[in-house]
Amino acid sequence: MTLTADPTTDERTVADPASAVPAADRDPARPTRTGSDGDALRVVPLRHWWRWAFSAVAVFVIAQLVWTLFANEQWRWPVFAEYFFNDAVLRGLWLTLWLTAVSAALGFVLGAILALARLSGSALLSSFAWGYTWFFRSIPLVVQLVLWFNLGYLFPTLGLGTPFTTDFWIVEFDTTRLISATVAAILGLSLHQAAYSAEIIRGGLLSVDQGQIEAAKALGIPRGRRFFRIVLPQAARAIVPNAFNEVIGLLKGTSVVFVLALPELFYTVQVVYNRNQQVVPLLLVAAVWYTIFTTVLSVVQYAIERRFARGTARELPPTPLQRLRSAIRRVGSRRSGARPGSRPRGIPVALPEHSVAALRADARSLGGVA
Repeated sequence: MTLTADPTTDERTVADPASAVPAADRDPARPTRTGSDGDALRVVPLRHWWRWAFSAVAVFVIAQLVWTLFANEQWRWPVFAEYFFNDAVLRGLWLTLWLTAVSAALGFVLGAILALARLSGSALLSSFAWGYTWFFRSIPLVVQLVLWFNLGYLFPTLGLGTPFTTDFWIVEFDTTRLISATVAAILGLSLHQAAYSAEIIRGGLLSVDQGQIEAAKALGIPRGRRFFRIVLPQAARAIVPNAFNEVIGLLKGTSVVFVLALPELFYTVQVVYNRNQQVVPLLLVAAVWYTIFTTVLSVVQYAIERRFARGTARELPPTPLQRLRSAIRRVGSRRSGARPGSRPRGIPVALPEHSVAALRADARSLGGVA
């Protein structure tokens, strides 16, 4: 290997290693680079033709979809704009967001309790948590909502009294008045969500290395501090991203409560298009509102995932905004006159003194001139 120096810039460059090998020691079957010393090796990037093909198909599909949205009058965008900020639609949207927040909070609290019960040493608690998860994951959500709304058919009254009998009541409530459509929706969504949250939390807790827990026990760290200082911070890396996926699914799942005639977003647009027969524009109103809020939750989930990835990845991947900026810079550099693929003779490398000495020793061993 030969080291050369640029007298104008005082930067060391690494030249072609093959030129440092004597002619007698070179492999005759290996081709050598010909030309003057001023010639530079040209680096040709690898062509990914399949990427270009699929990209062309994707661009065609997107262009066709955009053209259809603006060319087809059956979308009726004026009707969409009229009802997008309608008072009834906004009230239904608010009820959808409220049901999502309340059901998610109750579901994850109950799911955490069930996860701890499933991991406990008590066979009774573990069996109960397993049975709860199995039962509520087996029955569709819409069936659970209808069952909760019709609970008064099975139990006309609910209250506190003597067990296994209805002769004496301390507190008594009429089930039909107690379990309204809103209460039935919260019960159905929360209990259904708790079954899935329990499995997410249990999986996150099991992902923590057991050796760390055993080491904490050996050091005499109390159980509460061991859980909140060692187990929970590491389990959160696996729990939080999946939990946000469940919240996004729950936001869209609130549309199922239309079977209870609860005026959330989807039920509201149904009432409106049954009255004016503008089905597609009203469905677009609901679809766009759902898309907006699921996008917001997805952005929050992406930020949280990058936050938790700081301790596991050496270098975080670039964000979409960073990739866009780098692409703009590449386009700008090409327009400025730089020829893609051209490389100068040698690659300027800033080398410390000990690296320079090592390279000179390698060059001497190969028969080059240092």
